[in-house]
Amino acid sequence: MAVKLRLMRMGKKKQPTYRVVAADARSPRNGRFIEVIGTYEPRQDPSVIVIDNERAVHWLQNGAQPTDRVAKLLKISGAWTEHTGETVDSSVPDRGPRKSRKQVEKEAEAAAAAEAEAEEAAAADEAVDEAPEAVADDADADAPADEATEEAGDE
Repeated sequence: MAVKLRLMRMGKKKQPTYRVVAADARSPRNGRFIEVIGTYEPRQDPSVIVIDNERAVHWLQNGAQPTDRVAKLLKISGAWTEHTGETVDSSVPDRGPRKSRKQVEKEAEAAAAAEAEAEEAAAADEAVDEAPEAVADDADADAPADEATEEAGDE
């Protein structure tokens, strides 16, 4: 008999909670199961994962195949590390607050505007740095002409 570790949906409409179960691969999602291994509550913040690692490792050693989602939950709980011996980053990544598409676009526009202002300011600074050099060059060019005029007046 092929055994799978998978999620069995529980809870009310639009408020799911799941049981992590060992079940025959041929049985339906919410059908017969062999053993309840743990629970998963995705609606909590942060998600609540309670898994009996000893039983999960037992089923994994006896050939049970976890689904993708259950494999992630086993890695977070540490059962996968006990079974395979490989080190896994079990920390749950911090999710920032979710943003609407409009809010993301608005922030992108603000960042682009700030970048444009920074470029304009850099261009203005470069123009100011070049201006004194140009004035000094003009002064050097004017000085010999003035001297030539004075010399012509002396004669």
